[in-house]
Amino acid sequence: MREAGFDPARLPPGQYYTDKWPVLHAGEVPHVDLATWTLQVTGAVEEPLTLTFEQLQELPATEVTTDIHCVTRWSRFDARFKGVHWGELAALCRPRPSARFAIAHAELGFTANVPLAALEDDEALVVYEADGEPLTPEHGWPVRLLIPSKYFWKSAKWLRGIELSAVDKPGFWERYGYSNDADFWQEERYGF
Repeated sequence: MREAGFDPARLPPGQYYTDKWPVLHAGEVPHVDLATWTLQVTGAVEEPLTLTFEQLQELPATEVTTDIHCVTRWSRFDARFKGVHWGELAALCRPRPSARFAIAHAELGFTANVPLAALEDDEALVVYEADGEPLTPEHGWPVRLLIPSKYFWKSAKWLRGIELSAVDKPGFWERYGYSNDADFWQEERYGF
């Protein structure tokens, strides 16, 4: 870590540093037709929202540089992302006071759940660029979620919707035994 110029304290327990961005997912990389792709915000909102890719990109953009940590033990530092902060979408859909959780809905039926507070975090984004380039299909093109405060499986690739809910709804990996909280500083990898 020191040879790479990083403070070892940045590395959560049980993780190793890599300068690469490994590709991991269950199933195939889905084919996405950008002409028909939309992002929906539904559930506990006053105004359900449907945006095309172009409409999403017209919203004010935010850029963040953050560390990402995968449950498979790799960590990548200073990853750069560009996208739309939840606050921009919240202003349009107006979450109801009962909204406490966000469930990401992605291609192929994948879901990931987080407390709404994790989505409201300053560094959490609906991302369409990484490291100055459009996302690649393997990394979630055209859009993925970025929840850097949790293990990276919570940052759903191939995002199609965000559902707000008063109750938590375990996502794909949580139903297979992964931790619901996914706090990498506490090594919350599994729920058993």
